Amino acid sequence: MRPFAYERPATAEEAVALVATRPGAVFLGGGTNLVEHLKLGIARPRVLVDVTGLPLDTVEELPDGGLRIGATVRNADLAAHPVVRERYPVVSQALVSGGSAQLRNAATLGGNLMQRTRCVYFQDPDTPCNKREPGSGCSALSGFTGHNAVLGASEHCVAVHPSDVAVALCAVDAVVMTVGPSGRRRVPLTRLHRLPGDAPERDTGLERGELITAVQLPPLPTAARSRYRKVRDRASFSFALVSVAAALDLEGGTVRDVRVAFGGVAPKPWRATRAETALRGAPGTAESFATAAHAELAAARTVPGNAYKVPLACDTLVATLLDLCEGS
Repeated sequence: MRPFAYERPATAEEAVALVATRPGAVFLGGGTNLVEHLKLGIARPRVLVDVTGLPLDTVEELPDGGLRIGATVRNADLAAHPVVRERYPVVSQALVSGGSAQLRNAATLGGNLMQRTRCVYFQDPDTPCNKREPGSGCSALSGFTGHNAVLGASEHCVAVHPSDVAVALCAVDAVVMTVGPSGRRRVPLTRLHRLPGDAPERDTGLERGELITAVQLPPLPTAARSRYRKVRDRASFSFALVSVAAALDLEGGTVRDVRVAFGGVAPKPWRATRAETALRGAPGTAESFATAAHAELAAARTVPGNAYKVPLACDTLVATLLDLCEGS
């Protein structure tokens, strides 16, 4: 392991200044992703700026009924929070589905959102990877393709986004609060992560030194009836082949409102707006759900190795919405 300096700032502004001005400086949260990359040799920071000591570790109920979640709240604590479980069960379920109990005890919400892809080629420094070394090529295009994205990919990168809770937060219209060299701003979760295009090395739209300080959940009655379903190779400690975060509001058997996001199919959490449009006002039936799923995935681009993801995503969405119907 290469040597690095360690800083523990007292304020968010101090943390931002350190990362923005010192070459090779990066933020350190729970470290569950970054430390792994240090061991693999794919991350070589010169300075680690530890933000876990900042006062960003609380969950605050807002006057309008929403929640403000500090960026350093541990995933295990957030999953068990009674208000999250009652008003946003999809968020709690997504958190519990990610990693192991030990990792959830260490991982932070902000760090989870910023984790990098788990593509096997990205994690292997001996193989070409445009996300790790821009311009070197994408090994996943001609190598193992089973985990490749079917939506939103480009000729430069086909890796999928790994976070579970980011998919759930995408579905409930979460907003990310940041502070950076240019000041404070609010970023809708749907716009935090970016598609690879011709610059796959950039995972998000944040500027250098910009720090996530909180995530705000709006008051959303539909979210009280929500679910996260994750399909994976094994029952625990495995990333999603396909996942669905959904919230459903039925009235007299008709869909009054619905929120849907997919995981495991794209380089970012994929808000299924086409499916939502197709479902609003439609009957709450398996046929309607399947039609909406196919509408969303009609633009999927596949190769033989990952073609299974399209029918799997459709079936997972249908099953998730039917479960929510039974609970209505």
